This record gives sequence, C-alpha cells and structure tokens, in this order.
Amino acid sequence: MGRLGWGGHFGGLAARLDGAFGADGAFVHDRLRFVDFVDDVEEMLEELARREGGDEEAADGFEEYVLRHSANNS
Repeated sequence: MGRLGWGGHFGGLAARLDGAFGADGAFVHDRLRFVDFVDDVEEMLEELARREGGDEEAADGFEEYVLRHSANNS
C-alpha cells in the first residue's frame, strides 16, 4: 500500500488487525470470530471513504459480500 501512496491512510491498520492471523498467514479462528474481523475491516473501509470524501456506501456491502462468498467456499 505504501507503493501506491496509501501508506498514510493505513498507518494504524496493522495494529488494528494484529492477532487476526497466525505466523503461517492463516486466520486464527480461536482468537477472533471471522464475522467480527470482517465487520472491523468494513468499518475501516468506511472510515477511509469518509476521510477521502468517497462513497461510504460503496464499502457498506463489503461484509455481506465476504461472508456470502466465504460460506460458499467452505
């Protein structure tokens, strides 16, 4: 994201998502419910849209999309 010039927008992203993934990159279901994780990411996207003057509603469907598609792949 830094190479795209978005680094300033995501300064706290790593801290907010810390602990969501193990050393192997797999999501840690025993520490965090996936639905809570997806909800947090959607809130971050909406916050970014507000700061950038973008369409907050565009990020609003993120959670539904991810949950619908992850349920189809399990």
